[in-house]
Amino acid sequence: MKKLEEYVRSIPDFPEEGIIFRDVTSVLQDAEGLQLAVDTMQAKVDDLEFDVVVGPESRGFIFGTPIAYNLKKPFVLIRKKGKLPCETVSIDYELEYGTATIEMHKDSIKPGQKVLIVDDLIATGGTTEAMVRLIENLGGEVVGIVVLMELAGLKGRERLEGYRLESAIRYEGK
Repeated sequence: MKKLEEYVRSIPDFPEEGIIFRDVTSVLQDAEGLQLAVDTMQAKVDDLEFDVVVGPESRGFIFGTPIAYNLKKPFVLIRKKGKLPCETVSIDYELEYGTATIEMHKDSIKPGQKVLIVDDLIATGGTTEAMVRLIENLGGEVVGIVVLMELAGLKGRERLEGYRLESAIRYEGK
């Protein structure tokens, strides 16, 4: 079996010159790559005690759901504004070029629940930080964050200091 990094397609100069785009679709399109990604991410947090898995739209759904299923935990969605049908709580956060809003159902996290956040990527950490704040606003406790890929050069880990952050693959650049 190949190493997990070998399943990730790297595309130079996308979306702009000097950037290496790390394509997660090449992992998903290979059965062994997908299995290795989920198993590796899950193993990174096998010592954690948590009650619920949370994942953001859309790739957090892809990796978070099988981890929740394997561990017999509930899975909670975080979505873009206007996509959830019941009463929600939301948070606005800064993007590189503007702002965004994410939300989750108001009743999806109970006070005191221990939460694991699962996503495909951490770059600057802005989206992850917003998810943490949203969960904590509902009374949840984020005990861990696990991602498939970390772009260490964008310093997202620094933004999440004080939270356990695990990455299956760490790229030193941007």
